[in-house]
Amino acid sequence: MRFVKRQVRFNAGIIAVAIAAAFGGAAQAAASNASGPIQVHLDAREAARHILHVRETVPVPPGSVTLAYPKWIPGEHGPTGPVIDLVDLKITAGGKPVAWRRDPADMFLYLVDPPAGTTALEVAFDQLTPANKEGFGAAASASAQLAIIAWNQFVLYARGPNADDIEVEADITLPTSWKYGTALRVASESGATIRFKPASLVTLIDSPILTGAHFRTERLSKEGDPRPAFLHVAADSDAALQAKPEIYDRYRRLVNEEMALFGARHYDEYHFLLALSEHVAHFGLEHHESSDNRIPERGLVDDDVRPLHADLLAHEMTHSWNAKYRRPKGLVTPDYQSPFDSRMLWIYEGLTNYLGVVLAARSGLYSPEEFRDMLGWMAAEHSIRPGRAWRPLEDTGTEAQLLYEAPKSWESVRRSVDFYEEGTFMWLEVDMLIRQKSGGKKSIDDFCKAFYGPPDSSPKVVPYTDEDVFAALGKVAENDWRGFFRERVLDVRPGTPLGGLEASGWHLAFTDAKTPRLKAQEGVDEITDARFSIGILVGKDDRVVDVLGESAAAKAGIAPGMRIVAVNGRRFERQVLEDALRVARPGGATSIDLLVENAEFFRTVAVPYQEGLKFPVLERRQGAADTLGEITKAHAAGATAR
Repeated sequence: MRFVKRQVRFNAGIIAVAIAAAFGGAAQAAASNASGPIQVHLDAREAARHILHVRETVPVPPGSVTLAYPKWIPGEHGPTGPVIDLVDLKITAGGKPVAWRRDPADMFLYLVDPPAGTTALEVAFDQLTPANKEGFGAAASASAQLAIIAWNQFVLYARGPNADDIEVEADITLPTSWKYGTALRVASESGATIRFKPASLVTLIDSPILTGAHFRTERLSKEGDPRPAFLHVAADSDAALQAKPEIYDRYRRLVNEEMALFGARHYDEYHFLLALSEHVAHFGLEHHESSDNRIPERGLVDDDVRPLHADLLAHEMTHSWNAKYRRPKGLVTPDYQSPFDSRMLWIYEGLTNYLGVVLAARSGLYSPEEFRDMLGWMAAEHSIRPGRAWRPLEDTGTEAQLLYEAPKSWESVRRSVDFYEEGTFMWLEVDMLIRQKSGGKKSIDDFCKAFYGPPDSSPKVVPYTDEDVFAALGKVAENDWRGFFRERVLDVRPGTPLGGLEASGWHLAFTDAKTPRLKAQEGVDEITDARFSIGILVGKDDRVVDVLGESAAAKAGIAPGMRIVAVNGRRFERQVLEDALRVARPGGATSIDLLVENAEFFRTVAVPYQEGLKFPVLERRQGAADTLGEITKAHAAGATAR
């Protein structure tokens, strides 16, 4: 649907922008009579209570006004703006109350009829930040010691002009003695209040703030670098900030490796924002000159936890080139109310995921063993998804706005946002094809320099289509790239695309020894992962999270939501199940007995199994060159001096 017979298809993203521009033409003409910037005053002193206070002055044109709360949030790929948490809304004009009503067709729009002669509305509301950690920006974003400020949650704007044409003057008041980091340019500071230089609404929303009581800033680029990079870390304790010096040095090397890959920068400054807390949602979100990254409190100081998130900052910084500077046209919209066309997330996220893990390895954030451990686990997890037999990869991008919030139960049959991990192996295959067809003279690095590289620039958006990608790849190495991606993105492919992995000198195998990554993942998430043996993933409440479609557990009648009470007559624990799997070999018992509870009803299920413990690993292909090792070798010069 995206690029099969592309020559006779229109780009839905372009059409969406054109329609939005045409439909909004009259509104834009009227809005042009509004003058002056929006003024936003954000009081974050009660962030630890999960409530922030907003006061705005919003210039408006004559007549009726539609105030919009940002709905479609870039990077979250969906209508995820937490409008449900906007409370205590009051609107006045000249000090007098003005009635408002919500648009019954769109909950993110507020309809206002100001008195004649009104040139500006005074808007006040509170924004609640939930304690629930599930989700993205709409989930928990504050603890008692830190907070992440996502500006899309704290602004209403008069709908009409393109978001790039709306100017905003913003300031924020922080809790006493809290420090902060942001890509926004500071105009002045007075006590706990920071006033920022005027910026467009797009720049404001693209520039979150990290703030906290326990704070550390590391410069990642050399003094005098005209486009410097910084790492700001806020944590729930000072101890969490005390990572070994070499850990911070690896982030310096990461900045160098990014530059070596792309050959140019499209930011004036770059700010990593890293929150270390057990009380906020854990994820990463890209911005043009910064990234919002959230991991467990001891994510920098515990060697068993750190590798689980080693590629996060590499992934998000890579998005500064692939997502913010070059962006699929379907994801370029005139404002925050227009829907996205996210079909091309196989390059937006898929290529970024591949480059992110490679850059993490090149910079030392992954050791070679940790990198292969991660890649083996990823390959195995996606090789056991029966949903691939009915659903093409592109559709996981098209429906991303729903899949991000989909339950984990039946995920293997439904498929999830597979364009990340499956995209990783697809782009590894692209890399290997380029190397093979060029006789080892070129690689995906050459495509990155050509498509995302020189010259340096300040932040801007250069949209692209899939045809642009095919053409750029063709200039690096001749190949039927359109056909290549048609087979891997549009066609249903039951098998995992591991051709690139095998061409790089490695293949997926299974062993009875659990890898360090899986041990750490099970410990941190409090899960039991037996998907590669009997086919079940068990959560911390002993309930089955997912069951693979053709696995032994599925054939025995196990389903998500059931609770495992006992294994072979003994109370369920991870070790008890693993002991039972270890001795499940030919010549022994033909099944493992699981006592399960299903909505208050109990029964014993015999799971036929005699294959022992099975955990994924990568093994070298005999006689094959280790190109994977070459791909992950450092490409930049030595680490940047502090």
